[in-house]
Amino acid sequence: MLKTCAKYYLGQVVRHRKHPFRGVIFDVDAKFSNTEEWYDAIPEDSRPAKEQPFYHLLAENDDSYYVAYVSEQNLVADYSGEPVGHPDLPDLFGDFEDGCYPLHYHMN
Repeated sequence: MLKTCAKYYLGQVVRHRKHPFRGVIFDVDAKFSNTEEWYDAIPEDSRPAKEQPFYHLLAENDDSYYVAYVSEQNLVADYSGEPVGHPDLPDLFGDFEDGCYPLHYHMN
């Protein structure tokens, strides 16, 4: 059964459950919409189900900034109150306030 409601929202700061990175959600796919090659590169015992929301993040770790694609089951909300330093944030969002980033404009 396809879950049709995303748990997290655009502009929300989240963390990965298993890996040491966090980021800001800038897009959501209702179900897996990446390539099979990408999916197959994940170790089989760690592959998330495809029938769940997947999130596009402006992500950061201690070493770099990048874009991440993460299943809902592998995310948790970040309530640290700390902003994310990704350099592309100002292109999509306003200033960090109340623990999240407001959109500059409405997306579909």
